[in-house]
Amino acid sequence: MLNQDLSKVLAGHISRYSLVTATAKLARSISDKNLEDNVISTEKPVSLALNELLADNYKIVEPDEIANI
Repeated sequence: MLNQDLSKVLAGHISRYSLVTATAKLARSISDKNLEDNVISTEKPVSLALNELLADNYKIVEPDEIANI
């Protein structure tokens, strides 16, 4: 996996913890969908999830408790 430029995602005051959590949840969803559809992907689900987040296809919403940390 190539090192992605995360400054675009983190510029909206998103914490790295929220980014990692969102990426993991989306990767699990992608993996589960591939299993249901019997699809064999050559790219790893984490890479696909991170690319989706960097393309602004999903929005990360943080709770108010950690949004201002």
